[in-house]
Amino acid sequence: MVNLFAKTAIVITGLVLLFSFDIPRGWVKGGSMADKYFIGIDSTAASDGHKTVCIQSLQDDVKGFGTLMQQIQAGNYLGKRLRLSGNIKSENVTGRAGFWMRVDQPGTSTPLCFDNMQQRPVTGNTGWTEYEIVLDVPSSASVIAFGALLSGNGRIWFNNLRLEAVSTTVPVTAPVTAQPYQMAGEPVNLNFEQ
Repeated sequence: MVNLFAKTAIVITGLVLLFSFDIPRGWVKGGSMADKYFIGIDSTAASDGHKTVCIQSLQDDVKGFGTLMQQIQAGNYLGKRLRLSGNIKSENVTGRAGFWMRVDQPGTSTPLCFDNMQQRPVTGNTGWTEYEIVLDVPSSASVIAFGALLSGNGRIWFNNLRLEAVSTTVPVTAPVTAQPYQMAGEPVNLNFEQ
């Protein structure tokens, strides 16, 4: 038992020495199993002069995902088409990885639109490749959340992210799927009979 613990401590210490694991300013670590992932800047994996972030599973058979994300107010993008793009490199990804973006609205947890690259995931081993997500931001939007995620095991690196309004000639990667939430002007169904 002691030998297993000592070997684990050596491996974890080695990982910490390889990566600085600082969370970049303005970003937050999250996900359904965030504690099962190292997430932070990897000073050993700079690409084209850009700082690089790594998400790496800490154990075998992780059931869930880890993400590095941020949220912004939707105000500057209302009524526009928005593209999130950047580069991802993967190593031994057994689940899936990719960028994600969600457009939220006030008064409900149902997003107006969402794309996490589930239909076109990054898997296995890949070199640096550019990926993008394009969503419309309806006038009823309140928050735009976005980031990169790793589900399952493996490691990804990502960098050079851009978030920009684009022409409506650029096709969306996921449509608006929810109707704008309409808040009632008066209380409804107070006796729960409906």
